[in-house]
Amino acid sequence: MLGGVGDRNALIGRAAELAQLTAALDRAAAGEAGVVLVSGDAGVGKSRLVAELAANARDRGAAVLIGQCAELGEGMPYLPLTDALWTGARDPAASPAERDALRTALDARPVLARLLPDGDGAPAGAAPDIVQQQLLGAALGLLGELSAERPVLLVLEDLHWADPSTRHLLTFLSRVLQRERVCLVGTYRSDDLHRRHPLRPVVAELLRLPNVTGIELRPFDARETAEYLAALDGALDGAALSPEVAERVHERSEGNAFYAAELYAAARTGEELPAGLADLLLSRLETLSEPAQRVLRVAAVAGRRVNDERVRQVSGLDEATIEQALREIVSNRLLVPEGTDGYVFRHALLREAVISDLLPGEAVRLHAAFAALLAPEAAAGRPGTAAELAHHSSMAHDLPAAFAASVQAGREADELGAPAEAHEHYDTALSLWDAVPDPEAAAGISRIDLSLAAVRASANTGDVRRAISRLRRLIETVPEDDRRVQAVLHERLAYYLGDADLDEESAETAWYALGLVPADPPTRERAEALATLLRTLLFEERSSEIPALAEEALATARVTGAAGAEASALVSLGLHLEPREAAADVELFAQAKELALKARSYQTALRAAFHYARAKFDRGDLAGAIEAIDDGVRLTLVNGLEWSTYGINNRFMQYLIHYTSGDWETAGRLAGGFGLRVGRTAEAEISAYALFLEVAQGADRLAERLRWLEPLWNDTLTLTYIGRGLAAERELWRGDIDAAMTHIMAVLKMLVTNDPGAIRVAATALWAQADRAVAARNAGDEATAEAAARGTDYFVDLARRAAATTQDGDRRAWLGLEGHAWLARAEAERSRARGDNDPDLWRATVKAFDYGFVYEVARSRWRLAEALAERGEREEAAAEWEAAVRDAERLGADPLLKALRDLGTRARLGGAAPARRPSGPLDALTGREREVLRLVAEGRNNKEIAAVLFISPKTASVHVSNILAKLGVTSRTQAAAVAHREGLPES
Repeated sequence: MLGGVGDRNALIGRAAELAQLTAALDRAAAGEAGVVLVSGDAGVGKSRLVAELAANARDRGAAVLIGQCAELGEGMPYLPLTDALWTGARDPAASPAERDALRTALDARPVLARLLPDGDGAPAGAAPDIVQQQLLGAALGLLGELSAERPVLLVLEDLHWADPSTRHLLTFLSRVLQRERVCLVGTYRSDDLHRRHPLRPVVAELLRLPNVTGIELRPFDARETAEYLAALDGALDGAALSPEVAERVHERSEGNAFYAAELYAAARTGEELPAGLADLLLSRLETLSEPAQRVLRVAAVAGRRVNDERVRQVSGLDEATIEQALREIVSNRLLVPEGTDGYVFRHALLREAVISDLLPGEAVRLHAAFAALLAPEAAAGRPGTAAELAHHSSMAHDLPAAFAASVQAGREADELGAPAEAHEHYDTALSLWDAVPDPEAAAGISRIDLSLAAVRASANTGDVRRAISRLRRLIETVPEDDRRVQAVLHERLAYYLGDADLDEESAETAWYALGLVPADPPTRERAEALATLLRTLLFEERSSEIPALAEEALATARVTGAAGAEASALVSLGLHLEPREAAADVELFAQAKELALKARSYQTALRAAFHYARAKFDRGDLAGAIEAIDDGVRLTLVNGLEWSTYGINNRFMQYLIHYTSGDWETAGRLAGGFGLRVGRTAEAEISAYALFLEVAQGADRLAERLRWLEPLWNDTLTLTYIGRGLAAERELWRGDIDAAMTHIMAVLKMLVTNDPGAIRVAATALWAQADRAVAARNAGDEATAEAAARGTDYFVDLARRAAATTQDGDRRAWLGLEGHAWLARAEAERSRARGDNDPDLWRATVKAFDYGFVYEVARSRWRLAEALAERGEREEAAAEWEAAVRDAERLGADPLLKALRDLGTRARLGGAAPARRPSGPLDALTGREREVLRLVAEGRNNKEIAAVLFISPKTASVHVSNILAKLGVTSRTQAAAVAHREGLPES
């Protein structure tokens, strides 16, 4: 349309926007990943802006991947990602090293490689929900691997046409990219985002994230339009741009860059300017030869990206004619060559104008021609072809072909981990079921099974409630006497009800499903029903029935070859036996893991791997636990499941074991992957895990992490237990006992009866009560001290019950070593609260944690040293204090180290250095006298000073007298005034 205008090299009026994008790229290069969403009306210059950014990025040595969405409905999963990877591996603008790096990264991630046109589909037997998790994890891993070598710019264009899986990918990457050197830029038409557009809530959600920014491209003003046209004019031969033409074009284009360029091209030919953009574009198309117009119409039906061979075949023109037509089209810059085998429309508005001008019959015939061309490719299983075939067949009104292709496209989407697209294709097929002859033969599947596939796809999108609703409707359509089908549907319903935390209804439904299938003969359906029932009963009152049900489940699964059900039953049985039969669970978890791997039941394998490592950890076998959890994490990485539920749990357990063993360097590296800026519950749970290390170290970013977690930390038990439980410890280090108790009571409210996790929470509560009692006792407030001491009874009883009794009231035969250690801590803290502070109880606590929990041993030694100092056993106190200081210094446990130094100064342990002396009146005081003066300034009497400094009241009185004499004052009040005036530093 611009004829000889040539390339549009000028970037006018976008300096500020380009600077924003470049800054985001620079931040990414420095290790701060970011996302920028560029919006604006069609034709305003979004693609031109990101093209400039891409050129700048290449100049800076960044890898650039660009992918485009297409207006083919929502049935082509991950289309822009596929486009970015396919073109990126062949991009002539990239260096050979960059292309090789991308291809190597793809080869290492088959789930991504299978998206490409030369891919071979998903592995047989892979569950759709697993494949999606694999794909998302693989995409993140690929970007991380590439960004280790150079910064990566990933551009996803035309997101207003994005398929559901691409929207999910965009959300996922926006939330999990943290320290990768990746800048993700997305573009979309703001004028297309009507109130119910599916991208609209996604954009609204993402723009609330701190690492996501939005740029809205405004139209040119009059001056910018003139500059833009002048830049275009500079590429033309002939008269310069007149101010009158520039003003007229600006008024008609309203500052839209694309529209302005087209208007200017028309004005230069002397044409009367049409009223609307579509008319303008069509008037320009009419200048083409008839063969060129025909080829352009064929290309428009094909899509924005046009395959050369397909256009040649569908056009029906001879080689010479089509060659000339294509040259004419390209010379007029309507189509732009891309790669070695295709073209793209220079702008989507061009294609839209051509499509709008097609006659109805002409459009149907062209779609039918493309469908006929695609059918053999779809039959051969070429990735993505079935979705295209379904689209063209539907537009050609060929319902049988559209039906069969929709079923195939649904299966392919399932295999590619695109459940939203699978659900859409299955729904399309179901809507056509009654309109085609012999649909079951055409689909190769029954209506019930197709409906169940749609339900599973719905659940795999995360919309479990919708899956439950559809299952209930589906159940109503199945005759009650069809017990096998009813059993299958009710088993799935029970499973999804459990996922929705509707535990009671889940158990009832699972029992009903089990009752629909007889025990004899054994069937796979009964094995699955039993496995799901066992899963639901773990936290129900009827959990005592688990052993007998598990025995049947295992026997039935083995007879019928339902290995996945067998593995699931083994894990559930192990979890049930764990508190009842010491060591019975470890071997069951190991068996379940191996069995699940053979059955390709990866979620069950990860569940088993997690509990296998956890069981070893609970028994104090830290070396074995590390070996087991490293294997579990390798399993998550190999299968791209880092972000699945048990993938996250395995990674957390790996972190926790290193934290426990005192390898805080490794723990810190692992915690670097736990995002700080979170907006959803699942992300918050991951973030909360980092609190173990950050609270213990008093990390700089701790306050910021807690601010992000606070709005979400009552959402789940995990978040409350870890997030608020560790927030309580942080408040205790800061001395805010009331705030700590608020967190503690919130955690206890969430825990079920006799949950072993209550032991640690109770121990933290007793720490708080002991601190309150000691502070009150030192201040002479015996009433408050006694009340705090009495308050310890509830928490000690709570800890003892949880240690001795299971959740259903049975005797607890096994409690992990850490649980026993926290119980010992609880008993010792109670002693401290009562004023006894028995060293023997603290010795027992040190011993209990000495299975390998380095930090908690140091914390316990701190209290043991304090208890010994109170009894005058200074030599042993100093030895314990020094050991605790060594570990605290090595770990970088700053809050503990500060407390130890305070104790060392007060009790004069280990040659603790006195506080730094300022010059002035305080110079004459000894270190001990300065400590006494500090307490005098706080208003303490001699008895209280003695309690704090582990000295007698008489000795405290002597120190006070010496201080008054050295300062030349006559009262404690005057001495306090000198201390405040001279700025006596804190200990």
